[in-house]
Amino acid sequence: MNGADTAFVLISAALVMLMTPGLAFFYGGMVRVKSALNMLMMSFVSLGIVTVLWVLYGYSLAFGDDLGAGLLGNFDHIGLKGIGPETLTGGKEGIPVFAFALFQMMFAVITPALMSGALADRVKFSAWALFITLWVTVVYFPVAHWVWQPDGWLARLKVIDFAGGTAVHINAGIGALAAVLVVGKRIGFAKDPMRPHSLPLVMLGAGLLWFGWFGFNAGSALAANGTAANMALNTQVATGAAMIGWLAYERVRHGAFTTLGAASGAVAGLVAITPSGAAVNAFGALLIGVVAGGVCSWAVALKFRFGFDDSLDVVGVHLVGGIIGTLLVGLLATGGVGGATQLGRQAVGAFAVLAYSFTVSWLLAKAVEAVIGFRASEDDELGGIDQAFHAETAYDLSGVGGGSTATRTVAHTPALGRAEPGAEPGNGTAPHKKVDA
Repeated sequence: MNGADTAFVLISAALVMLMTPGLAFFYGGMVRVKSALNMLMMSFVSLGIVTVLWVLYGYSLAFGDDLGAGLLGNFDHIGLKGIGPETLTGGKEGIPVFAFALFQMMFAVITPALMSGALADRVKFSAWALFITLWVTVVYFPVAHWVWQPDGWLARLKVIDFAGGTAVHINAGIGALAAVLVVGKRIGFAKDPMRPHSLPLVMLGAGLLWFGWFGFNAGSALAANGTAANMALNTQVATGAAMIGWLAYERVRHGAFTTLGAASGAVAGLVAITPSGAAVNAFGALLIGVVAGGVCSWAVALKFRFGFDDSLDVVGVHLVGGIIGTLLVGLLATGGVGGATQLGRQAVGAFAVLAYSFTVSWLLAKAVEAVIGFRASEDDELGGIDQAFHAETAYDLSGVGGGSTATRTVAHTPALGRAEPGAEPGNGTAPHKKVDA
């Protein structure tokens, strides 16, 4: 066993685990106060559900030996059977398979949590739990096998996805869009103000995501080596460039530099460099980041043009950013890898995941809707799903100026969310977006 590599992967797994609470804060700050706890829980519950499924059968389906068509792993490792602390990857100087399984478990945990932001404010918590149980089983586990298992069909095609542009971000982004089309729009979408209730929470969440993403990206080298160092450097470069690109776009287009824009731009850069960072140099990472920041800032307004309610811009950031990173690596990869041939492979990978994930996610959302109902009732949505599903509120204001009346007033206060493109600066809104929280 290589002790240094094992320690590196274990630390990286812990960093990726931290990303899910970070995501919860990032999304939780963007919604209205009456659904802040629900938004936190929609991410946090994935730590429980997916962990259990990963041990029972997820690892085996994703990383078991291929059944023959490059589509799914076998059932040899159900319950993690057949492996142990002494079972190593990589021959003589590998890491324990348990370390690899733990690291990949955290990828499986955060991927369905990414989708939750698209459905903010309006779905039953029980329906969400059922949906992600089904989704990771029939969407995430197979796609992870396609991309990262050496016998997977996209891996054999030599599609480059170092840390999850296709399996994580495109997969979650298009799955979220499919679910949104089934669930429908929030009451008051594009009419009522739905501003973020806590931009400091958004910035905290973005910072935790940025920090944890070094484990997500560099840790995917599975060794403390030069590839990990290159990926870590490019992660920082692309993220910083994307934040600047997003802020520049919104300043030119809408006249302000917003904190919400800075946080969203950073996440867009993290998404875009994920598939490509180990295959490009620092200049390539800079270019990928700038493009992702500007394009994703533009893309978040598409929901108003096309009329779908992607509450917290999962489609605009994760789907669009994932596509950018996945395709640009085909052009910018160093070492003679980049070019038209590789670009074609990247396109096949991206659009195969798009087609499969959208179709199956839509069918799963329809099934959940038919069996137990996906959408919260109108009374629960208007009154606040924190109280309806969790019997709690995010902030106890009963002792502030008016007792329980103050609490009831806050629970029904109009949302503090993102604004329509072109909204007046200074009104507490982010002028590049409209009613997302």
